[in-house]
Amino acid sequence: MGEWNVTSDTFDTDGTVHKWHGHPVEMEDARMLFRAEDIEYDEETGDLHATGQVYFRNFDRNEQIWCDHLEYNTREETGKFYDVRGETHPRIVTRPGTLTTSSPYHFEGQWAERIGEKYILYKGWVTNCKMPNPWWRLRGPKFDIIPGQRALAYRSVFLLWKMPLFYTPFFYHSLEREPRKSGFLTPNIGHGSQRGFMIGIGYFWAINRSYDVTYLVQDYTARGFAHHVDFRGKPRPGTDFDAIVYGVQDRGVPNSGSPPQKYSGFSLSVMGKSDLGDGWTARGAVNYITSFGFRQEWTQSYNEAVGSEIHSVGFINKNWSNYTFNLVFARLENFQTVEVPIVDPTTGVSHNVANAVTIRKLPEAELSSRDHRIWQNIPLWFSFQSAAGLMSRSEPVFNSTTDPTELIDTYKTGAFMNRLNLAPRVTTAFHWWNFHLVPSFGIHETFYSESQEPYEDRFRVLGTNILRSARDFSADLIFPSLARIYNKKTVFGDKLKHVIEPRATYQYVTGIGSEFDRFIRFDETDILSNTNEVELSLTNRIYAKRGDSVLEIFTWELFQKRYFDPTFGGALVPGVRNVFESTADLTGYAFLVDPRSTSPVVSLLRISPINGLGIQWQTDYDPRQHAIVDSTLSVDYRWKKYFVSAGNNAIHNDPVLLPAADQFQFRAGFGDPNHRGWNAGVTGVYDYRQRVILYSTTQVTYNTDCCGLSVEYHRYSIGILDLSDWRVAFTVANLGSFGTLRKQDRVF
Repeated sequence: MGEWNVTSDTFDTDGTVHKWHGHPVEMEDARMLFRAEDIEYDEETGDLHATGQVYFRNFDRNEQIWCDHLEYNTREETGKFYDVRGETHPRIVTRPGTLTTSSPYHFEGQWAERIGEKYILYKGWVTNCKMPNPWWRLRGPKFDIIPGQRALAYRSVFLLWKMPLFYTPFFYHSLEREPRKSGFLTPNIGHGSQRGFMIGIGYFWAINRSYDVTYLVQDYTARGFAHHVDFRGKPRPGTDFDAIVYGVQDRGVPNSGSPPQKYSGFSLSVMGKSDLGDGWTARGAVNYITSFGFRQEWTQSYNEAVGSEIHSVGFINKNWSNYTFNLVFARLENFQTVEVPIVDPTTGVSHNVANAVTIRKLPEAELSSRDHRIWQNIPLWFSFQSAAGLMSRSEPVFNSTTDPTELIDTYKTGAFMNRLNLAPRVTTAFHWWNFHLVPSFGIHETFYSESQEPYEDRFRVLGTNILRSARDFSADLIFPSLARIYNKKTVFGDKLKHVIEPRATYQYVTGIGSEFDRFIRFDETDILSNTNEVELSLTNRIYAKRGDSVLEIFTWELFQKRYFDPTFGGALVPGVRNVFESTADLTGYAFLVDPRSTSPVVSLLRISPINGLGIQWQTDYDPRQHAIVDSTLSVDYRWKKYFVSAGNNAIHNDPVLLPAADQFQFRAGFGDPNHRGWNAGVTGVYDYRQRVILYSTTQVTYNTDCCGLSVEYHRYSIGILDLSDWRVAFTVANLGSFGTLRKQDRVF
């Protein structure tokens, strides 16, 4: 009998053939178990026949099969099962935002056979829902399954309860940990208020082990075709990339005139990284759009629709000891408005001009050193920053007085303008009692191969070399912290600690003066100006001890600068927006229109008194206006499956600095991607000044033990984009999602 353990009521032996009968008979070894009313086994060939309430289990694969009778060879592990039903445990997908279940795949059919590693099920159906009343089933004449590799279905129908949803002549699903198989993707259907009905289909091409391409085409009946190509690759270990091209052949906006307004174009997004060896790495992110109008018209993202900057950057990096080297390639395109239609006076032909500032680094080499001690026993540290690069800046200049669509000039530097920068710094530190004084002295030497000068109501570029030489001194005085401990137990914790941290920083920069406007702006290096200032800051912190953990539950930081040189060495131009390094490092909002001796008071408040609640409020209070001029508030709270967040961004400053704005954001809901039952969420952005909802999304999802149905309504009203549409997705746990609702567009 070998390694088989058999339990039965009666048995009979004829040579190498054994017959058992019982209620039931059990035949088991380390690999598998057979249970039936009658079992006949040939010890020489390994053939086994079982009848009457047959049960089979494979321990290695965690598979169970029930059938009326079976024929099986225990040596080759091949056989046939009749009037069969069974189940096998799947590979559980745990990707964020993916519906998962631990329920096994259940299958039933007229008969099934096992050939090697393959199972073939005939005239049956499969599901991963709890039995006996599954939410969904895939029914077909033939299923071909290799556990751990793939599952195939032929001429099958997907049923939700008993209602057929779709028919597919061929369906493939990978069971591998990293699935890769060429084939057509599930079609999707949708509808939009401006684009009409949409039908889309895609194909995934697994080129080889290192590369694959996904192509999707969508036909918007009212507008045209949209194409999406995603090319991914991993040429070698440590190197990978992902390139996405999205393009639209727009037939024109309905009822927009004759000819209709078209927004054809494409966008390109490429991300990649590579380990070059010996500590060298390369990373890059390339983004490009043909026009801002195309982006606003065809984007599916609210953040993209309101974002006016396109960033591309690639760099090669190496860090060693105290040094860092970067070779940077960068492109920044900042759209001021949508494209401006310009008429050529010679031909009379109209064409659009992008109203955008474009800055390029082609490339720039950066070498920097962190603070390191010069001599072992002397408190003196040295650091430096240096860069040498080929720069470029261009932007169109429009008539701002008579006709704002009239192109009167183009501001443009050379394609490869030179800029070299060297900024060494020496720092020391003195300590007395709990006072700390950290003085620092730095030199800034920057060479430009071109400069600019005022010309009429704008600037123009000159091919004149210019050297900027600046010196700066700073002293950071850190006062002793004041602290008090409250041992009384409160709702916030077992005990509380209040800490007050005062600080003062003096900075003096000289050498630039009124030459500031001669330097072409590329990045933060070019906004250094003369200054003579002191910054005062006061920070309040409250810590709560909860058991063995200490948490910072309250932080309030106050900053203000006092300027002893209100004109910044003559760099300030009255009546226009001025941005200098000494103002940009204080607040993200510009505040200089004319000379002033004090900055706004910057307040940053962070509160998290209880688990799940977070509040942050950043404001700029201007003593001149006796009012808060800029404010950003956000409140977030989560309790169990409930979540709510609200925020407000308000600008009430001088319109020369920024246009006034007052927008509210709101988000609330219940549930998460794996919560069984009802889930609902809503997101909205409301512009109080315009009295309009810029963006809103409402999603309702019902998840069962094995699948989920999501319905979402989107509404955009941003610039030229005025769109509303419905998106639907049907999700099968551990398989994927089918429909028009993409993962990145879901509320949860």
